[in-house]
Amino acid sequence: MRLIQNMSTIAEYPTSECRSSRVIKIAVIGGSGVGKTALVVRFLTRRFIGDYERNAGNLYSREVQIDNEQVAIQVQDTPGVNVSGNAPGCFDHMTCSIQWADAIVLVYSVTDQCSFDLIGQLHQLVVRTHSDRSSMPPVILLANKADLLHVRRVDAQQGPLLAAALGCCFYEVSASEDYSQVHGAFHRLCRDLAKQQPPSLPSSGSGAATSTTTTSTTTTSEKRRSPLIPRPKSPNMQDLKRRFKQALSAKVRTVTSV
Repeated sequence: MRLIQNMSTIAEYPTSECRSSRVIKIAVIGGSGVGKTALVVRFLTRRFIGDYERNAGNLYSREVQIDNEQVAIQVQDTPGVNVSGNAPGCFDHMTCSIQWADAIVLVYSVTDQCSFDLIGQLHQLVVRTHSDRSSMPPVILLANKADLLHVRRVDAQQGPLLAAALGCCFYEVSASEDYSQVHGAFHRLCRDLAKQQPPSLPSSGSGAATSTTTTSTTTTSEKRRSPLIPRPKSPNMQDLKRRFKQALSAKVRTVTSV
């Protein structure tokens, strides 16, 4: 996994250069402290780390296999929304992330009723941001921290009812306790997006390079096929010796006659 926006990394995984024909971009948005970063890192690395820098707004990237195809996934972990008092810049950043993304993951914590109440407002932001487009990006609703039953504040039935009202899929997960739940939610979203997106076509620069290479190869082949200029034959050594003896005999005869 690569952390693109910041140079510091969390659970760094070794990666090679991107070889994927598809790139899937996901924005994760929700209230502050609901566990967005924990969910992203859990999905991309299988690991859970309980302590993160809050509201860092990092962009993570990793290549994964989806239906036997290499896919590059970029996940934008947006700064958390503080219900008690938000700066306008937070919503501006979130709007940019929504415009950039192919899909949206809305997150609330079952231990925080305010984070649940915020979901409707965030969904309206997604709708307004994409009002000039023909279709909405896929949206899923995640209820995190399902393992904290003793401090639960959001009833288990509220999440599915809200998801039905918003027209999106719902998953109740625990980033700290169950990787399979988190992976299942993100993986289904990525599979649906991969089926919708056609493979990327080679860039024009690449095409130009290919054309140049083809031309060069053709020219080289033509040169190889062109008739060779006949090389002059090497002189016959026996003939040279014979001529040398004749010249030497002539000189000897001339000296003798004198």
